[in-house]
Amino acid sequence: MPEEGVQLSPSDDLLTTPEILKLARLFVGQGVSKIRLTGGEPTVRKDIIQLVQQLGDLRQDGLKEIAMTSNGIALNRKLPALIDAGLTHLNLSLDTLDPFKYQLISRKNGANTQTLETTKLLGLSHVLRSIDQALNLGIHPLKINCVVIKNLNDNEILDFVDMTKDKPLHVRFIEYMPFDGNQWKTEKMVSYQSMLSIIRQQHPSLHKDSDDMNDTSKTYKINGHTGRIGFITSMTHKFCGTCNRLRLTSDGNLKVCLFGNAEVSLRDMIRSGCSDNEMLEVIGMAVKRKKKEHAGIGMLENMKNRPMILIGNMTMKPNGSRLLPWTNTLSSISTLGLRVHSTSSKKKDLTHLDENGAVHMVAITSKSPTNRLSIAKGKVIFSDPVVADLIRSNLINKGDVLATARVAGIMASKRTADIIPLCHNITLSSVSVCLFLQDKCVDVEASVECQGATGVEMEALTAVTAACLTVYDMCKAVDKNMHISDIKVIKKVGGKSGDWSVRE
Repeated sequence: MPEEGVQLSPSDDLLTTPEILKLARLFVGQGVSKIRLTGGEPTVRKDIIQLVQQLGDLRQDGLKEIAMTSNGIALNRKLPALIDAGLTHLNLSLDTLDPFKYQLISRKNGANTQTLETTKLLGLSHVLRSIDQALNLGIHPLKINCVVIKNLNDNEILDFVDMTKDKPLHVRFIEYMPFDGNQWKTEKMVSYQSMLSIIRQQHPSLHKDSDDMNDTSKTYKINGHTGRIGFITSMTHKFCGTCNRLRLTSDGNLKVCLFGNAEVSLRDMIRSGCSDNEMLEVIGMAVKRKKKEHAGIGMLENMKNRPMILIGNMTMKPNGSRLLPWTNTLSSISTLGLRVHSTSSKKKDLTHLDENGAVHMVAITSKSPTNRLSIAKGKVIFSDPVVADLIRSNLINKGDVLATARVAGIMASKRTADIIPLCHNITLSSVSVCLFLQDKCVDVEASVECQGATGVEMEALTAVTAACLTVYDMCKAVDKNMHISDIKVIKKVGGKSGDWSVRE
């Protein structure tokens, strides 16, 4: 909470419950499998239990997890009902175990009839009570988020670690991040490596544990401890490449990056009567503009951004096994119900054989150059759908699979004459190779153009084949049973034989 507080948003500016549910339904329909309610503080919402219950109705559409991040102060009175309503995951924000520091950090001013000292103790005790209650109600693992600030609570790191000894807690230490109003300075930040060093001095058995897919936290374990610890390293070790979160603020603005100051108002689109497709188009454009990584130290603190307390409302996480349509505007071509169409009825002969049946290269000197286009497609089919998740999260050891395969396809198309004996050496004017990651395969499509006297079908096929082989090579360590399939030309334009295409 900024020292000066925050200006409350007018009620009319906030998303209504029907608007929240409409947007939630829209995102779940596009593959979002997890929704997290954050803050501010979500438990102050009068209809929070009913909202969780209504979000739970989206399970039939693919929603798997309903999570909440809370300060825990008023949670214990509502937590049983929230779990009954469908809450599955819980994070509690707790930056100190000292009652006096707690009052400083949370900006509690000791209002009402209680004394200041009593208020300090009650605030922290409510949070600790919520922790025990959540564990007793079966929330496992319960995550504790702790922002570490130098000379404020960095001397409590080991105290938080001790909380994991006998309880199945996942304590996550967060590098101090700049937001409007928090007076961020470089010297206030305690880096992930510094925190690791402090913990290792006391616990030499600290070791790296496995991370969940697309997790923002680096997870560690201490031998003999029931729980785990983690580090959210937004400032020193960015994880933008595997981040799959979208944030929707309480006033209806979409943020594709926590640290980005660009926002898109979905509230205004709803209230102006925009259709679902129109909103998906805008969402798609926003997601595609998401940068490779956010700014770093030296730049981030100078960027205008909301205070963290005003960013939260709903965070959405796409299903790792599905592809959000707006990340890929070209769908794969279905192989069902195809028919072949050609503009030529000329009798077909094997042009690379002479009258004696000997192989030769076809002479094209007498042919006039025309615009030529060929499109080919193929696919790499996985035996294990986890391969698609690894590619999507850029966790394949050899690197970015789709980008590498795309370049390989382009390079190969330009060397077709060196690979296929009877192909002419053609100067290509355009080569486009697109790869579409699906649940259980990668669809590859190549489009090749030239101004020449012969077609470019072989160049398109070579591009697809090389791209498929590259995907196979980069993924074979994790899937030895995948296979390449359905490599074919689906369109040809130009030449005496006429235009040809495969149509549904």
